[in-house]
Amino acid sequence: MIKKVGSIFFLGTLFFVNAQEKSADIDSIEIQGKLTSIPYKIANQNITVITREEIINSPAKSIDEILQQVPGMDIRRRGANGVQSDIGFRGSSSEQVLLLLNGIRMSDSQTGHNSMNLPIDLEDVERIEIIKGPGARRFGQNAYAGVINVITKTHIGKRVKISAEAGDYETYGFGLNAQLGNEKFSNSLQANSNSSQGYMYNTDYEIRNVFYQSKLNIKDGDIRLQAGFSEKKFGANGFYSSAKAVDQYEETQASVVSLAHQQTFGNLKIHSNVYWRRGQDMYLYNREKPEIYRNMHIGNNVGGEVNSSYEWAFGTTGIGVELRKEFLASNNLGDRNRFVSQVFFEHHFSLFDKKLNISPGISWANYSTEGNFFYPGLDVGYNFNQNNKIYGNISKVSRVPTFTDLFYVSKTEVGNPNLLPENAVSAEIGYQYQTKNILAKVSGFLRDSHNSIDWTKVSLNDPVWYAQNIGDTSSKGVEFELNHRINDWLKYSVGYTYLDNKLNSAGEFAARYLLDNLKHQFVAKLETKFLKNFTNELVYRYNQRLNNGSYNLLDEKLSFAKKDFSVYVLINNVTNTSYTETFGVVMPQRWFHIGFSYNINIK
Repeated sequence: MIKKVGSIFFLGTLFFVNAQEKSADIDSIEIQGKLTSIPYKIANQNITVITREEIINSPAKSIDEILQQVPGMDIRRRGANGVQSDIGFRGSSSEQVLLLLNGIRMSDSQTGHNSMNLPIDLEDVERIEIIKGPGARRFGQNAYAGVINVITKTHIGKRVKISAEAGDYETYGFGLNAQLGNEKFSNSLQANSNSSQGYMYNTDYEIRNVFYQSKLNIKDGDIRLQAGFSEKKFGANGFYSSAKAVDQYEETQASVVSLAHQQTFGNLKIHSNVYWRRGQDMYLYNREKPEIYRNMHIGNNVGGEVNSSYEWAFGTTGIGVELRKEFLASNNLGDRNRFVSQVFFEHHFSLFDKKLNISPGISWANYSTEGNFFYPGLDVGYNFNQNNKIYGNISKVSRVPTFTDLFYVSKTEVGNPNLLPENAVSAEIGYQYQTKNILAKVSGFLRDSHNSIDWTKVSLNDPVWYAQNIGDTSSKGVEFELNHRINDWLKYSVGYTYLDNKLNSAGEFAARYLLDNLKHQFVAKLETKFLKNFTNELVYRYNQRLNNGSYNLLDEKLSFAKKDFSVYVLINNVTNTSYTETFGVVMPQRWFHIGFSYNINIK
């Protein structure tokens, strides 16, 4: 314990300045936790907000691709354009990140590989809120290393937006977004279809999304409904098993329906929702010979929560309750289910004329199959003035194994029903400088994990991966960001993350995920506006993985927008780099895209 506390205080000796330029209205954004809403400027965690303007100008084709531009995030893609990706934060696995859609849990209890199956297209996203670091005491299971909340919204008025795109490898996409509403009741319907013949043998894909949402304003609150369906069909050349498995194929589906209510009664705020998420995953080892090996998994998560916050003389107190049932029917994993109960408590208060902001909290979770878990935490921040602040936080987190971790069996992977939940203590300390045109942050972070879960083998020549508690791991590093809007037509950003990830246990074996992290990550962007209607953005990324070498990538997007019409030319991997992001899966080289959109306003 003394060593751990010493390590945490060691972070305080690091000097770092993390700077992010954001649009001038970012101060008006409130980061919505389960219990309390915290204005972005006084939040005492490392938070990044990707705004609508940044999404429009970015040379990214999917949500996972724009997340790759955030320092500290490790997005390991298989294929391109949103086919499949694993999300990691600062050396975490994909199972340790919680993904939300408008605040509704989208993480998959079967496997983290399917968490990015969202029923929306990047074109339809209003903004993305990213919390780096643990969020279990506010959000529960899977918020081990970070939280991502993808936000869409309805708009007032009548409008139909049509879009289309084309690119190399017979890539085509079509989209429709219809908005109908007034100040009382607004609706949005989105439909997208994308397909490609693939950049090499058996990397073809078809992706279809349909998403509806509505918002009904009531007295001092609103009621929101969302319903969506996503389907992906894709060739999975080398995605799993081994690089020699070139004929693999997969089809995934994800559905979500939720009804949410929020209302204010004087000093009391109530947030509640009920939701249902369904996931389906069909895998073939050989798409031409399905009789050789076929898996079918169908999972359902059904739940509801009630959260409240009350403002009084000593700050804001939040209390919440969530109940969830997770079901799985699988020809490989069997019929599984577990019931989850969670209770959340948090209090936020300020001292010294609101310069010192403190947020202690704790949550309790009970899993019907694994028992009880407690997640305490503390966030502290001090604002020297409106431009400068320091912040720090410390939390305990736990993660219950997925059904795949526990029960999967194949010729190349064997799960372990005796796995113990993994847990960690995480801490971060940072400094932030913010003006109208500059937001600067520098931070140091630490995560000490116990009973870490990973897939291992004795040597790389062993054909089988085994799920195990590999022991204790430690992750610590520093992060720097700088975003600066020089004037109305020029802005730039740079970000760097260094991560030292170590296994503290004895034994010689190969680990599949936890020790394959990015050791050095550098991201730089340059955006220019010219001739009134043109925008150009370049994004450069340098990644050095702990056990998989390094590579450089450059993406480019040139856009023209005038009134209701826009057109763009986008080039991914301008320098034609050969690289992989996970398990030796070959990623595409240079890829050209062209697209347009047109708004039809209806009176």
